[in-house]
Amino acid sequence: MFDINFNFIKKIKRNLFPFYNHKELKFVFNKLQEGFSPDTVTARFVGGCVRKYLTNDKVDDIDIATILSSREIKEKFENTAFKVVETGIKHGTITLVSKNFKLELTTLRKDIESDGRHAKVEYIGDWQLDSERRDFTINAIYLDINGNIYDPQKGQDDLKNKIVKFIGDPQKRIEEDYLRIIRFIRFTIMYNSKVEQTTIDAIKQSLNGIKKISKERILIELYKILDLKNFINLNESIYLKEIFILIFPELNNLNRLDRLLKICNFSQISRVLLLAVLLIDDKNSHEYFGHKYNVSNNIKNSLNLLAKNLKLLKVNKDFLNKDLEKNIYLNDKNHLIDLSILNFVFNTKNKLDSFSENLKKILKSKTHKFKIDGKYLIDNGMSQGAMMGKVLKKLEEEWIRNNFSITKNQIKEIIKQYSN
Repeated sequence: MFDINFNFIKKIKRNLFPFYNHKELKFVFNKLQEGFSPDTVTARFVGGCVRKYLTNDKVDDIDIATILSSREIKEKFENTAFKVVETGIKHGTITLVSKNFKLELTTLRKDIESDGRHAKVEYIGDWQLDSERRDFTINAIYLDINGNIYDPQKGQDDLKNKIVKFIGDPQKRIEEDYLRIIRFIRFTIMYNSKVEQTTIDAIKQSLNGIKKISKERILIELYKILDLKNFINLNESIYLKEIFILIFPELNNLNRLDRLLKICNFSQISRVLLLAVLLIDDKNSHEYFGHKYNVSNNIKNSLNLLAKNLKLLKVNKDFLNKDLEKNIYLNDKNHLIDLSILNFVFNTKNKLDSFSENLKKILKSKTHKFKIDGKYLIDNGMSQGAMMGKVLKKLEEEWIRNNFSITKNQIKEIIKQYSN
C-alpha cells in the first residue's frame, strides 16, 4: 500500500512540477528558438531524462537534441550565465554548464557510414531521421519545453511495457556501434525486460565486434550495469547471463550473486563489493581485470586489500574476534563489513546466523583513534626530522599491541631510544 501511495505522490509531483518548467531550461530553449518562426521546433529533450520523466524517476543528466549547429549554439550562449564547454564539438555536441545544470546539446544527425566504433554523420534538421539512427525505441522519445511528446519510434509503448527494442534491424543497429550490445544488457536489466530470440541471435553473431570498442568505453558501461539495483538478479535471465559472461569472462562467478541475495539488498552493495564478489578467486582474476581495463588505483587497492584480508580471515580465527578492534583500526568498519559479506558469499558452509553475529560484533565494536602526532613529539623534547616518522610508527605499533593504550613513560622511553 505504501509503495502505491508513494508512486502516486511522485506522479502528482511530476505533473505539478515537471523538470522542464525550471526557469533556466526555459531560458535555454527560448535562446535556441530566437530567430526561428514559432512553427519550427529547434530543440527537444531526448534520451534518459525523458525516460526518467515518463517513469517518475529523478531526472539528472539532461540531453537536448537541436537543429542548431555547434557553432550556432556557442554564439547564442557566449554572453550568458551558462559556461560553454566544447566537450564533443567534432561530434556536434556542446555542453552548457550552470549552477543547477549540465546540459548536453547535440545537433540532429543521420549516419552516413560506420565501422562499428566510429560513425561518419551528416547534420540535419529532420527529427524523424534523427530518431532512426538511435539505438532503442525507448531512447528515441522526444519532449519539448512545453511537455509535448514526439515519439516517432513508438518508444512510449515499449517503455510502458518494459520492452527494450532496437530501432529497425537489430543486426544493423549493432554493427553501427558494437557498444550497443552492452547498452542492451544494461537497459534490459534496468527494466527487467524480456529478451526476444531474434535479438539474442543478432547479439551472438556480433560479439566479436566488441573487440573494436575501447576498454574505457566498455568499463564505463560495465560500471553503469553494476550500479543497477536489478543487477543482483542477473541469474534470473539465462540469455542475459550467457551474454554477460561472453563479454566479461573474468566476471564468471555469477552464481555467488545467489548467496549475496540472502544477506543484502541493493542499497548495501557497493560497486567495489560487487566486483570483489565476481572477481576474487585463487587465480587472482581481480588483478588481471584491473590491468585489462586499467581501473582506477582506488578500486585496484580496494580489491587487493579485500583479497589479502579474505585469505587472512580464512587462516586466522581471531580476525573477527580477539583481533577485531585492531583490524577495524587498520582497515575501518566498512571494509570489515564487506569482508564479512565476502566470507559468507565465498564459503557455502557459512551459516546465516554466523554471518549475522559477525556483523553485529563489527557494528558494536569500538573505533579507536591514534592521537599522538608530530607536535606532541616536539612538545616532549624531540627535534624535527626524518626520525619523527619512525618514532610515530613505533609508538602506534606499541599502542596497538597494548590494546590501544600507551603510558607517558613508554612514550618518553621510545623518544629517548630514537633520539640518541
